[in-house]
Amino acid sequence: MVSEFDAQAPPRVIVTTDPELDDLNSMLRLLLYSNEIDIAALVYSSSRFHFAGDEARGIAPHRWPAPGQKLHIDIAIDAYEKSHANLVRHDPRYPDPDALRGLVRVGNIRTEGDVQEPTDGSELVREALLGKAPGRVFAQAWGGTNTIARALMSIEEAYRDTAEWRDVHELITRRTVITSFAEQDSTFREYIRPHWPELEFRDVATTAWGYFAWDVVPDEASAYLSAEWMRENVTRVGPMGAEYRVWGDGKQLAAGFDDEDYFGLADASDDQLSARGYRVWAPVRPAGSWISEGDSSNFALHIDNGLRNAEHPTFGGWGGRQEPDPDDPHRWRSVGWSKMFDAPITDAGEVGQWYGAIQRDFAARLRWTVTSDFEDANHAPRVSSLGPTDRSVRPGDSVEFAFTAADPDDDSVRVIVRLDAQASTCRADVAATDAGCRVDVSSDARRGDTVSVIVEAIDDGDPPLTGYARFALTVT
Repeated sequence: MVSEFDAQAPPRVIVTTDPELDDLNSMLRLLLYSNEIDIAALVYSSSRFHFAGDEARGIAPHRWPAPGQKLHIDIAIDAYEKSHANLVRHDPRYPDPDALRGLVRVGNIRTEGDVQEPTDGSELVREALLGKAPGRVFAQAWGGTNTIARALMSIEEAYRDTAEWRDVHELITRRTVITSFAEQDSTFREYIRPHWPELEFRDVATTAWGYFAWDVVPDEASAYLSAEWMRENVTRVGPMGAEYRVWGDGKQLAAGFDDEDYFGLADASDDQLSARGYRVWAPVRPAGSWISEGDSSNFALHIDNGLRNAEHPTFGGWGGRQEPDPDDPHRWRSVGWSKMFDAPITDAGEVGQWYGAIQRDFAARLRWTVTSDFEDANHAPRVSSLGPTDRSVRPGDSVEFAFTAADPDDDSVRVIVRLDAQASTCRADVAATDAGCRVDVSSDARRGDTVSVIVEAIDDGDPPLTGYARFALTVT
């Protein structure tokens, strides 16, 4: 049953998500990039922060929308449907709204870490993990990993005592990557890792996508968090922008009082909220400004911008960069990220450096939702390599990479070529040439060292958009 797959082929993506307010924002952004991302499942799941409750076991709901209230995946798809006719004018690959609805299921939601029994959602995840795929299968946990764990349990229960088990286990292990914003329940630690010890896990937690973006986004990009920018470019732009959550928008996550959900309240200070019984764990921001998209790092890996973010954890890009976890050879942890409440808030520039480009691209795509003519909106330039993107080199070598940069709107394009020092393990000098760029590898480079070079192509459209290429060298 083991099938071959191409690690560089477009991956399939499974999304499991809890109803945190920033999951709605992430879902809206995901759908704006669904022309580039092969979505296999959109599944409601629980976490330690959100679960629907289990009346039979005496477990009350915790920060879960009231019965009958529309949940965030469905809210996002409804808004997407209203925008679809315009979106396909900009890219015919945007999926039909009904096709997306066909991928929506309810997974394991009753309690924190719920794996009690198979659900419609876990069964769809199981099918995606076992099904045909051209490349890797990325199973994303925007909440807990419990619905993914339940799918793996079902696979193990079906095959463990059969002659096929070895092949099935190898198939899942070789091509599956679990990504998660930290661990939001215990199911990875308690079930997945003991039973699937070599399955790749990437912790993609990043500060710049989340509630504390204000603390790590560079000063020159801070305007993209502001109420003014959000109103002009997001919340007043079409049906999808109108559903996007911002500070002081008057909305609540669940019925009843929730001492952590004060984000919809406007014109209240930290002290005033504390006096009303709220636990103010994130500082209040001006009404209309950015709240969070914490889970967007999961799918930002797969945005087809040329940074090759999903190919290898160390490459980095809009979804952040990961480094090996010293305690687990098959686990990767986010570089420079610290847990919010027990250490200083950091991000090491891993996503913050891209933040302006990320938000401008988002704004452009929201404009697509209200613009029926391709010519009346901006589209990102593309950088195309004219040869291999990966090379083997020796210490002191000089190599050249040829590429072209083109803009679909015939805008002028400014090209920047630079060393990605964060993703490189040795020194190199990088210079632009008439045909592309030249890389001079340091003579003291050692076998196994890597050099990563980034090309940025920035157009002069409105808003200015950026396309990239990444060239990778390995010292032999």
